[in-house]
Amino acid sequence: MLEAVIFDMDGVIFDSEALVISTWKQVADKYGISGIEDTCMECLGTNSEATVRIFQKNYGKDFPYAVYKKEMAELFHEQAAGGKLPKKKGVIELLEYLHYRDIKVGLATSTREEVVKKELSEGGLFEYFDEIICGDMVKRSKPEPDIYLEACKRLQVSPENCYGIEDSYNGIRALKGAGMHAVMVPDLANPTKEMEELAECILPSLLEVKKYLEEVV
Repeated sequence: MLEAVIFDMDGVIFDSEALVISTWKQVADKYGISGIEDTCMECLGTNSEATVRIFQKNYGKDFPYAVYKKEMAELFHEQAAGGKLPKKKGVIELLEYLHYRDIKVGLATSTREEVVKKELSEGGLFEYFDEIICGDMVKRSKPEPDIYLEACKRLQVSPENCYGIEDSYNGIRALKGAGMHAVMVPDLANPTKEMEELAECILPSLLEVKKYLEEVV
């Protein structure tokens, strides 16, 4: 029984993670920060607090993360604001299908609520979601399952009857921990043996997810 589908946002709905890394690299080049791409990859799927911890682990407790993040965010929004952030292939088709089949739709993203609502609204996608849970609404970040369990609670559905769509390792771990059906649609992170074991399936695009779910419903 399929009661709901819950999406991650960055790298699943929007093609945003490559732009995040690109703008971080601009800041890193300016200030001579090494290994920024590897650090960004380590942060995929985590909320802002977990991201700070990863940066401090890699660059030291005195690393002025907030200063550099502000500069990076300004560069990001210059290129993404006003609906310019590109959507992933098949997202509209999948959302329309779920709406047509009267299947509940949720969003569980590690990004802050203010940014999430802005990007969804500017991208014309906000109204598709019955519930939106953001990284600053739960205490523990992915890979812990909290955000997905909260999404299921708000949607009033059982985790075992829900599919989650993720691109990151931390996201797939969170889905599995929540007891949901985990679907991986890779973006920047290639599937590993661990992901093959945790995910119910690994599909190349949201169009393929739509075909997969058509067989489930």
